[in-house]
Amino acid sequence: MNFLQLNAVHFAYPQRGDVVHDVSLQLAPGEIHGLIGRSGCGKTTLLKLAAGLLTPQHGEVQMRGQRVHEPITDMGFVFQSPTLLNWLSVWDNVLLPLSLHGPVTDAQRAYGEQLLAQMGLTDKCHDKPQQLSGGQQSRVAIARALITQPALLFMDEPFAALDAITREELQSEFLALCQTHGTAVLFVTHDMTEAVYLADRVSVMHGGQIQTSMAIDLPRSRPTALRFTSGFTTQCEQLRQAMEAAW
Repeated sequence: MNFLQLNAVHFAYPQRGDVVHDVSLQLAPGEIHGLIGRSGCGKTTLLKLAAGLLTPQHGEVQMRGQRVHEPITDMGFVFQSPTLLNWLSVWDNVLLPLSLHGPVTDAQRAYGEQLLAQMGLTDKCHDKPQQLSGGQQSRVAIARALITQPALLFMDEPFAALDAITREELQSEFLALCQTHGTAVLFVTHDMTEAVYLADRVSVMHGGQIQTSMAIDLPRSRPTALRFTSGFTTQCEQLRQAMEAAW
């Protein structure tokens, strides 16, 4: 049984027609799976279907063999905009998913402190979001998504608005966190190098369907220097060829 499974899901918006058509996808525990494609190809809609934010009109989504009707507690979300609450401190933003459901325990606070340390934000915990850089705000959003220790994380281009250096730093930090905690991830990106660096598998979407899916044949431990190896370059070229063939 797959950890997350989409079975022939279909979704159409009124007056727009089919956006996702007969898509099946499987995600194993701890796997990082990228969705890549041009704007309008349906990848964000597919992500929302997988997360239970939209309900497929045909087909179904299952997590651990149970049908997904809505987002569940075992899921976390990171979107392109950090969507932090400006009137709360960094610390309170990170703890927000827990505090909405009751008092935060000492163990949960300790885990929050660990996440902030791993994100390099310990000295920023009392700052408000408007005092942070874009990269720091994205780090807070990631820590907030991980505070509930979700088994599955959904990400919609969370690094797209950042400069190249900050984006690469965050990708490395995020990958290390997911590997440490065994978090499975389904993420949307337009960036081929990001897809290759982060993912175990990348699916290419076009016209509301997955046209091809390729495994990323790179070591699971991925230091920044990996980006400059021939193996990484080869995988990027193979993904580019797969995308060109799909379009």
